[in-house]
Amino acid sequence: MKTRETSPLQRRADGSSRVAASLGNNAVAEICGVLRPLLADVFALYVKTKNFHWHMSGPHFRDYHLLFDEQAEQIFEMTDDIAERARKLGGTTLHSIGDIARHQRLKDNNAASVAAEDMVAELRDDNRHLTASLRAAHEVCEKHNDVATTSLIENWIDETERRTWFLSEIVK
Repeated sequence: MKTRETSPLQRRADGSSRVAASLGNNAVAEICGVLRPLLADVFALYVKTKNFHWHMSGPHFRDYHLLFDEQAEQIFEMTDDIAERARKLGGTTLHSIGDIARHQRLKDNNAASVAAEDMVAELRDDNRHLTASLRAAHEVCEKHNDVATTSLIENWIDETERRTWFLSEIVK
């Protein structure tokens, strides 16, 4: 009797697929459970960085304006990778701005005016918090032997630490 070979891409009852079926349902739930707030934080940091980019003024306008734009672009690039990784695992991800607000841990800044130095310090601190969240997510993924997600997270930690370093050199 010929046995049917199982594909690494398995269909679930709801029609969605899961590449990493070998991780198990509990692992997928736990990993996606840390990816969702991580994605919300990355979106929040992206919006805040763009906000500060748009509202920058003062003697260092050009330097900070360009730095924030460069950092925002790097942060935004993380969003698709995080969301697609959750979907590859068979989980769901964020659906709306309200969903982002419910899951984000980083605080928004809705002030009409923020001094340039305060912008830099706030972004530095937020990137530090993001690094801590990335490390916590890495631990969960490592516990479940999800090497693909841990590898992505390691790159994001390096990028986030670099952003923190640049911002830390501006304000001490």
